[in-house]
Amino acid sequence: MNRAPTAVQVPARLGRFVLRMFRPQIYVTYGVLWTVTLEGTAGQITETAAPWTPSWATAVRAASVVLALLFARMADEQKDLDYDRRHHPDRPLVTGAITVAELRGAMLLITVLVVALNALVSAPSVLLILLGLAYTLFLVALERRFPRLGENLVAGLLVSYPVQLLLSVYLYVSLLTGGGTGADRRAVPLLAMFACAFLQFEFARKTEWRQDPQARLYSQVFGPRGSAAISLALAVGAVVLGLALLGRAGLLPAAALVFPALGAWRFLLRKRPSGLMLPAMGFVLFFNLLCFYGSTAFASGR
Repeated sequence: MNRAPTAVQVPARLGRFVLRMFRPQIYVTYGVLWTVTLEGTAGQITETAAPWTPSWATAVRAASVVLALLFARMADEQKDLDYDRRHHPDRPLVTGAITVAELRGAMLLITVLVVALNALVSAPSVLLILLGLAYTLFLVALERRFPRLGENLVAGLLVSYPVQLLLSVYLYVSLLTGGGTGADRRAVPLLAMFACAFLQFEFARKTEWRQDPQARLYSQVFGPRGSAAISLALAVGAVVLGLALLGRAGLLPAAALVFPALGAWRFLLRKRPSGLMLPAMGFVLFFNLLCFYGSTAFASGR
């Protein structure tokens, strides 16, 4: 029998879990880009007198988003344990490299940390980041109560996507209440732009040619071509919204469409099994990066 890990061993075990299941080079980059892009774009569309610049509150929001994503990753690891025992026997929770108690302890620490950080910004920031974490826990309870929900990929997406949406709302409202920008009705298409960018990656990473009724793939529901088309349409939707919001500044992020177009060519015409995922990741990275650059560069030239 394996001995229970000592308190000294827990941080190292959690560190190994994070490095494997929450690769910082991907998730930290994504969280920071998401934050500064949303803030920079919000500053551009409100046309305030002074161009947007990052602040200490920006750092708080970026750290909170990254921690919330890690919280969700830890919750998913517990929620998917039975599935992983059958299909991913090498996962840390299955092998005992980490325990449920260790993950729950880390999630409690994350909660305390994000509350303390956001208390420095505004009360709405605290409430909204807590709402995002609470909804993550609600999803775990919901799938335990209704196990078939996890088996229905589309229904699962409909109930799980609000976690991402809540984080975008948190970023915008925190920016608003922290004095970083003024309110603008174009916040709705702004949030929709980020939703499209994320969802194109979500569809791309779960679209394959193989037929496996046990696999959680959108291509099992819509077919490989249909799922790939949805992913490409979502990327186009993000670009169209970017152009509508940013005008000339939206031309730069529109160039990021080359990535999903390349992915569609590799997947649909060359029949590459993993043709969509890497280009979709490239689209998220460069679309956010170019949105940020375009909005701030044009704002500084006003």
